[in-house]
Amino acid sequence: MSSSTDYARLRQQTLLSLDEEEAVTVNTRALIDKVLARYSGEWTTLRELLQNAADARATEVTIRFETTASTSSSSLSPCPRDLKHVLTHSTLKTLLVTNNGDPFKETDWQRLKRIAEGNPDETKIGAFGVGFYSVFADCESPFVTSGDQSMAFYWKKDSLFTRRVKAPTGQAGKDTTFVLDYRSSSTPVPSLLSLCQFLATSLTFVGLESIKLYLDEWNVLKLIKKMAPGVEVSVPKDVNPKTKDGLMKITGVEYQNAQIDAQWMNVVGWNRQLISASDTLPPAQSADNAATSLRGWFSKITGGVNLASAATKRAQEEEDLLQLAISEDLTGISNATVFLRMSTVSVQTSVSKSLAAELERATKKPPPKHTRIAILTSSHDETSASLSTITGAGARKASEIFASVLPNKNGKIFIGFPTAQTTGLLAHISAPSVIPTVERESIDLNARYVRDWNIEMLRVAGIACRIAYTGDMQELSARIQRQMSVDKRTKVNAADIAAVMPAAIHAFKQYTYDESTPNARVGQYIEEAFWTCNKQAWQASIEVLSTRGILPSQQVRVATEDLSFVEGIPVVPEEIMQRAPDFLAKLRDYGLLSDITTSDIKKELEAQALTEKQVAELLKWACGKVSRQEMDASAVQTLFDGTVAGVDEQFVGLSSSPVIQLGQIQAYVNTSKIPAELPTPPQTMPFRLTKGLSLTQLSSLGWEELQLVPWLRWIIESRGQGFGAGQTIDSTPAVASQVLPVISKAWESLSQSSKQTVVELLVPLTVIPTKSGMRRPPQAYFASVKVFDDLPTIIGLQAVKEKFLFALGVRKTVELNVVFDRLMAKSTGKAADDEGKSSSHVDLIKYLVSVKDDIPAEDIKRLRDTPICSAEPRSGDQPNKSRLYRLCDLYEPNDPIRRLGLPILHWPGLFRQQSPEGRFLKTLGLRPYPDVPALVDILNRAPMGSDLQQAALQYFVVNCFHHGYNKYPMATIDRAFLPVLPFPGEKSNLIAKPNQCYADTKAAILRFRVLREDLQSQHAMFGVAMHPPIDIAAERLVKAPPLDISQAKTLFGYFAGRLNEIGPSGNLAERLGTAPIVPIINHEKQGSVRFVAPRSVYLGDATNYGDILDFVDFGAEANTFLLRVGSTHEPSATEIAQLLIKQPGRLLQTLGTEKYLSLLRRVAENAVVLKKDKAIWSQLRSAPCLLAVKEVVKVSPTNDNEKLRDLDDEETTIKEYSLCSAPTMVIVDDFATYRLFQSDLVAAPQEETLEGLYAALETPYLSKLVQDEQRMGQLLRDQSTAQRLEKLIVERCRLFLHDQTEDQIRHDARWLEQNMKVKATEFLQVTRRLKGYKMQFMEKRSAALHRESKRDATLFVTSRCDLYEVSRALMPLLLKRPRQQDYLALEILMESDLGRLKRKGYNVDRILRAKAAETRIAESERQKRDQEQSRSEPETRAMALSNGTNGQQQQQLPLTAPPTPPPSQQARIPGAFNETTPPSSNTDNNSQMTRPTPSLKPSKSLF
Repeated sequence: MSSSTDYARLRQQTLLSLDEEEAVTVNTRALIDKVLARYSGEWTTLRELLQNAADARATEVTIRFETTASTSSSSLSPCPRDLKHVLTHSTLKTLLVTNNGDPFKETDWQRLKRIAEGNPDETKIGAFGVGFYSVFADCESPFVTSGDQSMAFYWKKDSLFTRRVKAPTGQAGKDTTFVLDYRSSSTPVPSLLSLCQFLATSLTFVGLESIKLYLDEWNVLKLIKKMAPGVEVSVPKDVNPKTKDGLMKITGVEYQNAQIDAQWMNVVGWNRQLISASDTLPPAQSADNAATSLRGWFSKITGGVNLASAATKRAQEEEDLLQLAISEDLTGISNATVFLRMSTVSVQTSVSKSLAAELERATKKPPPKHTRIAILTSSHDETSASLSTITGAGARKASEIFASVLPNKNGKIFIGFPTAQTTGLLAHISAPSVIPTVERESIDLNARYVRDWNIEMLRVAGIACRIAYTGDMQELSARIQRQMSVDKRTKVNAADIAAVMPAAIHAFKQYTYDESTPNARVGQYIEEAFWTCNKQAWQASIEVLSTRGILPSQQVRVATEDLSFVEGIPVVPEEIMQRAPDFLAKLRDYGLLSDITTSDIKKELEAQALTEKQVAELLKWACGKVSRQEMDASAVQTLFDGTVAGVDEQFVGLSSSPVIQLGQIQAYVNTSKIPAELPTPPQTMPFRLTKGLSLTQLSSLGWEELQLVPWLRWIIESRGQGFGAGQTIDSTPAVASQVLPVISKAWESLSQSSKQTVVELLVPLTVIPTKSGMRRPPQAYFASVKVFDDLPTIIGLQAVKEKFLFALGVRKTVELNVVFDRLMAKSTGKAADDEGKSSSHVDLIKYLVSVKDDIPAEDIKRLRDTPICSAEPRSGDQPNKSRLYRLCDLYEPNDPIRRLGLPILHWPGLFRQQSPEGRFLKTLGLRPYPDVPALVDILNRAPMGSDLQQAALQYFVVNCFHHGYNKYPMATIDRAFLPVLPFPGEKSNLIAKPNQCYADTKAAILRFRVLREDLQSQHAMFGVAMHPPIDIAAERLVKAPPLDISQAKTLFGYFAGRLNEIGPSGNLAERLGTAPIVPIINHEKQGSVRFVAPRSVYLGDATNYGDILDFVDFGAEANTFLLRVGSTHEPSATEIAQLLIKQPGRLLQTLGTEKYLSLLRRVAENAVVLKKDKAIWSQLRSAPCLLAVKEVVKVSPTNDNEKLRDLDDEETTIKEYSLCSAPTMVIVDDFATYRLFQSDLVAAPQEETLEGLYAALETPYLSKLVQDEQRMGQLLRDQSTAQRLEKLIVERCRLFLHDQTEDQIRHDARWLEQNMKVKATEFLQVTRRLKGYKMQFMEKRSAALHRESKRDATLFVTSRCDLYEVSRALMPLLLKRPRQQDYLALEILMESDLGRLKRKGYNVDRILRAKAAETRIAESERQKRDQEQSRSEPETRAMALSNGTNGQQQQQLPLTAPPTPPPSQQARIPGAFNETTPPSSNTDNNSQMTRPTPSLKPSKSLF
């Protein structure tokens, strides 16, 4: 394919040629028709003529339609009937459009007759120079007169001509008139209503002030536009006047009001089609059925089925009546006025030179440096005022005439005149500098540079809309301020908001953006600029109406719920949310308006003090928020901080403070615990404000329920605040009678710590009212205590529980010391008998049992700590009746305990545990049985084998579970008390700690203490482990390994029983596996023992590796232990590899060649695993540990000391084995070459397994070292033999490749047929060398392959070629990895005929048919390529001619075979000798081994 440079050269040659040049011709009529096809609007011609008038600064335009004369008219004077007849029966003849603008200048006349040469004035709307030619849509020969000149257009065939003349003196005028005679004589009078709509809309933005429409002599319409003086205002401060790309900037803003007065004949609203049906009826019927409209006629057609709704029927009836009234007075006059508001911005452009040049190229005028954009809207008041003063019978048609003037349904883009493009909002936008498409119906957003300009203009329009909107809001704000000044108010009230609400909603709807049509992107650009033109994006805001007036949207919030407790936050009124939801949605989308946040509420709460009602509402709102998971307690607390509420006057006297600080509230009142009428702390919310809320809701606020203890503490510390002056809990019985019942009621539910706190608070105070006055609880007695009459017993606390008073210390009994003195008087008296003394503690116990429920806790403690009871005398001891014991030092009377020698309680008679005295003594500390430390102490002191030791052990075992001894951590006892077995030679009186002995008798072999036999079954009770820790046992094994096989069997057998503790992997297995613990007996040296690690010994058959490795056998059980810690049955591949690397010579000498080869085979089988260990693999590659073989041939030396041999003779070789590294030997993959150099090569053993290993260790393949140099004679003249051989090769290769898999095939027979050539030559000679070896071998060949690239191949053969050599030469083309049998198979296929191959089982026909089909497909594809090449040959010749020199021409390939070269020219292949004659005349196959010749350079190998 030619490059662009070639085409540029050809174009330059074409331009410099002297051939005749020709101008481009244009079919003017066809061109105008194509241009007019782009102007699809209804009033395109009038639009273009009105635009020309506006560009000429005209103020008044008159449009007159002249019709053909009506032959049925009865009078020449205008009358209603004549006008109706003209409308229904006449056709248009001429259109005259006159304006009072500037007369045409010479340049205007010149542009008028030129297509596509627009007005270069950038302030004018016209740009393309094709608008005027829209007159040819209906007119064949337009005529134009302006000033004192006129121009007529006429056709000559398809060419347009003009003729211009000056008007005679006296006939020249100031106006410009376009006279258009209609081409068709059947053009009907247009719809007057549609035409009036167009004219009214066209007058909106153009500079015209008046438009008059005539139909013949009838003045059908008169429009007058009046503009009020403009008021200049500054750009709002928060609006960024620059556009997004910075091309334009608003420099000024002007507000202006306008009105359009319209006067039209009633005929404008007359429906000709509707009335024409009634004209066909008789006069009488016509009068009767004047009100019967098209609706009734349609109803008759449809069979009277009424499908219209009632509203539609009423509207149709009203329309029928209106048409009847209009038809009776067609020439009657109707009037209407509309009021508009226009916001105009002045725009300064800043365009780069490159962009300005591109725009000027597109529009034929430079872009303006200053332009204006106007926004036309109608406020709520102006819309209401518009059409309110209509008069006339056809006044109801005013809304239709001004339908497009008032942007009530949609706004449009005006480029001088309205286009089909809508703005997306209820506002018209006049952008005269926007570049439209050629037909002026839409904005060009496709052309590259025009698009950039127009997008910026649309952004300016969006900013202008924002400025207009801001002006509307400022006007509403001023209206509110005026009303507030009149009323002398400073705050906005609801009446102010209601007064401006309709106007605000009107403005919001006006600037709510919908999708613009037909191009949605126009509205998107305007909308984007409207919402994003803020100076500071992070502080973006826009004025909106709120409940506090017109405010920036940043200050206004959306109230999503009732927040009556914060009335000062300005929010969006509900009416706006309902009637202008889309506008509010946009405010939210652009981040200009947000919902009320907690920070807003907090700010408002901090600004004022709340009433109790507002506090209750606030709490209810906060609880609802938290329950809906819209707020959390921390947020509520933040909201409450700084919020203050005043207490109502009626509650001030009963409150702790006249002010409620919500931020300090921490608790609420639960009236089920604390009565609502009682005073509470200032940090607690009064119950009257939380009455309607549940406890769960109050807890969700982060408050806690006011607990009794804090409440009681506050009552005590506040000195009765809230109860009245001078009334406190410790001085006023009435206060105590109110508070104590509250505590008593909840006493049972209080926690122990709370009860303790209550006691600590009340006990020091005189809170108990008694008959002797207020007393502290320990000083008061229950009313039931009547021991002494003068005791202070309680009064007035009937509602207080006795349990609560008892907990406070109110006494039910007299002090214990008094009782002690009275009851113990007898026992201490000298006259008391022994029985009385011994039973005095029994009497005391019985009395205490009778009053046990009333004994205070401190007295119970005193009883526990006081020695009050005596013990039984022990056997052999003298009785000491005067000594007393604490009950915690005595044990219950029991025979098993007596046998243990422990102190027993002296109790006359039978002692029963479940008796009242027994249970009471237990509570005072009497011990029912000895604990574990007591028994351990007994066992530690008891003599070995004594009855005391046996009794203690038996007591422990029998009562282990009953007394809970099994739960005691026995293993942690640090005293020796357990009898153990002695080692040989030791005494038998030994005891040990639980962690010093074990229950397994086998542990003794490792010198561990073993529990006595009779206790081994209960070892768990005593905290004795069955086995010693395995790690400690392993360390003992490592420190003292077995010395002989017998000890090894015993020790290893012990560890075999604990294999599950060792685990197959881990630190312990690693430690034992690497420790020298296995004894190896040296039988040659008696008594010599060496220790090796288990990972270094093997347990299998020692036949193969017994000479080099250590093999042991300690029996099945002991062997399982060794296997677990690392021993194996035989060495792994990694271990074998390490042996080969470290001691290859010793291994070869010890094992011999065959066993050494078996080691290498083992390594080869595990090569994948060994490769993962990079260090071992690298050492295998570099170490001389691989067995290599060298075959030495017995040869006879010649006279010149060179080696000659006949390759066909059998040779006798001697194999010499040696150890080499991988890179120093070769792998025999080319046996023929190996035979040539075998005496000088060290080769790998010829086994596939070993060859794979050697190859992975980077031993080179022999074929990779071969370098061939070929030489051939000249090509034979007769190539027929080569051609037959080529066909034979292609045919037989199909058979050969049929049985091969796709991944083995390099090229198929089809590739050979297309890319391989066979050529016959006189001779072939190959010199073969080995890279890195100083050897070479020269031999004759009958076939050799030569390739210049991957896409071709040439097989050179001699006249009598050997098919085996042909097979060897072709095989690299056919298979990726050929084998020896592949050479032989292809040779057999080539030398056998097809019949013989069939007899041998080859399905020759089927294979050849399939291959032939593939060949036909390939041939078809080749022919297609040839055809494409032949089609491109002329282009190739032309390109060759353009280059100018014969040396650069491409040579065409001949279609026939090249002639045979002369004898002096020999065909050569790379590497051939520079000789012209064969090197030898011998015809035999003898080859000669020679030394390398320095002048020869190796060529690319053919194999």
